[in-house]
Amino acid sequence: MPVPNPVAFTIFGLNIMWYGILIATGVMLGCGIAIKRAPRLGVDPDKLFTALLIAIPTPVIGARAYYVIIERSDYAGDFHKIINIREGGLAIHGGLIGAFLAAFIVTKLWKMGTLNTFDLAAPSIALGQAIGRWGNYFNSEAHGGPTDLPWAVNINGVGCHPTFLYESIWCFLLFIFLSYMIGRRKFAGQLICLYGILYSIERIFVESLRTDSLMISPLKQAQVISITIIIVCLVLYFVFSRRAAANRE
Repeated sequence: MPVPNPVAFTIFGLNIMWYGILIATGVMLGCGIAIKRAPRLGVDPDKLFTALLIAIPTPVIGARAYYVIIERSDYAGDFHKIINIREGGLAIHGGLIGAFLAAFIVTKLWKMGTLNTFDLAAPSIALGQAIGRWGNYFNSEAHGGPTDLPWAVNINGVGCHPTFLYESIWCFLLFIFLSYMIGRRKFAGQLICLYGILYSIERIFVESLRTDSLMISPLKQAQVISITIIIVCLVLYFVFSRRAAANRE
């Protein structure tokens, strides 16, 4: 893959970055699909639209806060650098934490059906990630180690694993699978648990290839968190399934 230009175009001297365009595109498409599908899972589309307007900023805030906290030595005392996300520096796990926390609060306050809303959001989250990951390509970041594979990305003249591409493909396939499962789910909470398990399995693999991972002491934080998410989602999958079976009896 050739070396990309991170700037899409310039308006009045302000560079508009591909990173932001791709993230915004992923968010808008994901939200649009979720709103259209809302009635299928018994979620009010109007309430969902309003909830999304409230919740959309939280993934960005969470993703940036998470990244800055982990890499705090690089941002100490520089507020402008902390809030400057145009050059990257967003951690997906922080974004997911922010999004789910906001969604949990809103759905509880508005009695929207939290698990149904989470299931509705699961395919859209995967689609947003599939699109947004290409922002890493344009920023020449989130890549793996050296490789001579024909699809290697050029980083400073060295061919490297395009881990953003691996994750993008996996997340797009996950979007298709979860979309297929919407009309076939057996209990509320099934889709969001499947998303957590399947995305985390992929993330463990991709993180093993990356050279710019955030670290928790000697461990890659994304792998630790992914393993934790898999365990939690497996437990919740069992609990939700048993609860649904008991309600049918």
